[in-house]
Amino acid sequence: MTRREWLLQAALIPLLAACGQRDVGPIEPHWDRDVCERCRMVLSDRRHGAEIRHRLAGGRSKVYEFDDIGCALIWLDQQPWKADPEIGIWVNDWRTGEWIDARKAWYVPGQVTPMGYGLGAQKDPAPGALDFAQARKHIYEVERRFNAPPEKAAPPASEATP
Repeated sequence: MTRREWLLQAALIPLLAACGQRDVGPIEPHWDRDVCERCRMVLSDRRHGAEIRHRLAGGRSKVYEFDDIGCALIWLDQQPWKADPEIGIWVNDWRTGEWIDARKAWYVPGQVTPMGYGLGAQKDPAPGALDFAQARKHIYEVERRFNAPPEKAAPPASEATP
């Protein structure tokens, strides 16, 4: 093999490997550097983060990062593509930091979270834990009570979860 052929192969291997990767799932944030898409607070709490992945035209996707599931769901409800069935939503398990599917997670109230929505996500049900729909409702109740004028914190007209 000539030097030129070897260099060409060495250059193509990473490109071919990248072609096989799928544009799905959560990504690892740059903790203490990336900021929440909604409130612009630095992401530093590795137990209460959230991410939303939206598929763009052309098949690529974009990941939006949040410091709290409350910020993520309120922000998502304001997007024109909020009903897209391919949207992925992930949260950190408050016990391990592992990324889990937000729609399948259980939410334990009473947590100290970055934006005060007070929900810690986990994989398995627990006494008093909320499912995704109940967590969403809880988030809007907190938002109405503490963070915004009523007209700004109204939940979407339909109660269908994204």
